[in-house]
Formats: sequence, structure tokens, C-alpha cells
Amino acid sequence: MRAVLIDAPGVLRTAEIPDPEPGPGQVLVRVHACGVCRTDLHLLDGEVGIPRPPVVPGHQIVGTVLAAGPAAGDHDAPPPGARVGIPWLGWTCGSCRFCREGRENLCDRARFTGRDIDGGFAELAVADARFCFPLPEGYSDLQVAPLLCAGLIGHRALRMTGDAVRLGLYGFGAAAHVIAQVAAFEGRRVFAFSRPGDEAAQELARRLGAEWAGGSDRPAPEELDAAIIFAPAGELVPLALRAVGRGGVVVCAGIHMSDIPGFPYADLWGERTIRSVANLTRADAREFLALAPRVPVRTETHPYPLAEAGRALDDLRAGRFTGAAVLLP
Repeated sequence: MRAVLIDAPGVLRTAEIPDPEPGPGQVLVRVHACGVCRTDLHLLDGEVGIPRPPVVPGHQIVGTVLAAGPAAGDHDAPPPGARVGIPWLGWTCGSCRFCREGRENLCDRARFTGRDIDGGFAELAVADARFCFPLPEGYSDLQVAPLLCAGLIGHRALRMTGDAVRLGLYGFGAAAHVIAQVAAFEGRRVFAFSRPGDEAAQELARRLGAEWAGGSDRPAPEELDAAIIFAPAGELVPLALRAVGRGGVVVCAGIHMSDIPGFPYADLWGERTIRSVANLTRADAREFLALAPRVPVRTETHPYPLAEAGRALDDLRAGRFTGAAVLLP
């Protein structure tokens, strides 16, 4: 099959590799679409380590089940022909304290799609049947792909803001453009902060329900109850802290972020909170994929052929599009 691989930091190549075969408890999937995530960039740049390179990146996989491996029936495998989504969290041990407590996103031995397990920048993929999810009807393969990370992680981050009404979103990319719609659906007031001068992202934010949109170099128009930082820029943390009021929370939603600069304790005082989001759970996936068509969430997507995965990643890095990039093998 054709696949795109990361060999080492900065080294991306397209190659013909052997077709994967499903092992016990796994299914073989024909990939129809795979979203391009900033985490893929972090893997390529070496900011998030790859334990055993080379690896096929990509963890927003939309595909059709072709076959199941041995004993897959013990794990409620989706039947051949079923359309499924495969997200970042690809396997958990089920026995560590985090798994036992219902926090499998923090599993001691978790394996991740596109990092530990070959992902969706390919024509075929294998996945643990327990971590494949039925997808809502009414979405094309192209449209639904961003829901599998941008949507899932964004939704987990949104839940961490509690009942905050005045919500700031810092970095208006794939995740924010999904979660702005969910927040507006829930009756929250959305304030979107993009890269300074990115008028296209600001206009998209307004179209998707943001009450205000501007550059991250501008102060919030009023005090916020909570903020979610999607951009991997640590310097945004002190800015967001100063934007939220007493008792407010700043949620850092990325898997990697540049160093957070020092800031006065007064910016944190008043029971303000900084917290991170790590991965997702299967419960997150089921909950959000049921919610998305009720909103309904609509994604702005930019398709690229598999052979142009490098260009898609470069365009993501440079901010050349709004919404989400999706590879179509």
C-alpha cells in the first residue's frame, strides 16, 4: 500500500509498504480520509517523541472495515462494511490505576494512533476494535474526519471550563472552529483570539457564532469566565490568565506547548486555575459523536491527496488555511 512515514525528526517520505494484517482483537480498515492535526507536526518536528520510528502518522481516520483479526469478536468488532472513526487513543491496558478509575486517557501504558501504532496517512490501517467508533450519519468522510481529534479534544477541553459563560478561544484553528459551534449551541458567549492579522480566521469565528474576534495581541473586550488555549504557544498562558476573572480557568488543550514565561503571582491569585488536557477517553468519543449532529457541527475542510501530505503539514504550520486539512488516500 502507499503510505507516508516519519523516519526521524524532519524526515517525511512517501513509500510502498506491505499491507498491514489485523492481529487479535484488531480490524483492518480501508482509509477514506484522515485529518491532519498539529500533533502530526509535533511528531514530525521531534517535539513529541516517536518510540519506534518509522511510523505512519495520522489519527483522525475515517474508513470502512474490511476484515477482523482473530478473536476480534470478543471485543465487539464492527462488522465488515461498517464506517468507523479511529482517534488518537489507540490502546489502553485496562489494569493500571488510571484505567480502573475511568481515566484511561492517562493510562500508564497507553498507545497512540500515528505515534505507537501506524496511523491513517495510508491506504489501509489496522486498529484495536475497541477503539473504533461508529460515525454519525449526514457527514461525508471529508467532513467527519476533523471531529475525531479537533472535535474530541476540543470537547474535553470545553467540559473542563464547567459552566463558564464568557469563553475565550485562543488559536482559531481546527479544534476551535468546531468547539465554537458547540459553545454557542450551549448558550455560551464566545470570544475568539487568532494570530494577529489573521482576518480570515476571525471572519470564520464570527460566522460560527463568536460574539467577538480579534488578534491575540488585543485584550479581551470584557472579563472572561474561562479560556481554552489551542495554539501551542506558551506566551498565551499569561495573557489568558489576565483575561479571566477571579475563579476562572485557563485550559491548555494541546499535547505540546512552548515554554510558559514567568508571570506575577497576582495574575494567578484569586483562585484562578491553569490545567491541561491529556488525550481522550472512549466515553469522550461516544458523547461527542452523539452531540455533533445535534448542534449540528459543520466543519470547514481543505482536502489534499495523500501524496501531498508534506504540503498539507507545511500549510498547517504556516496558517495558510482556516478550519482543517484532510488527506484523501
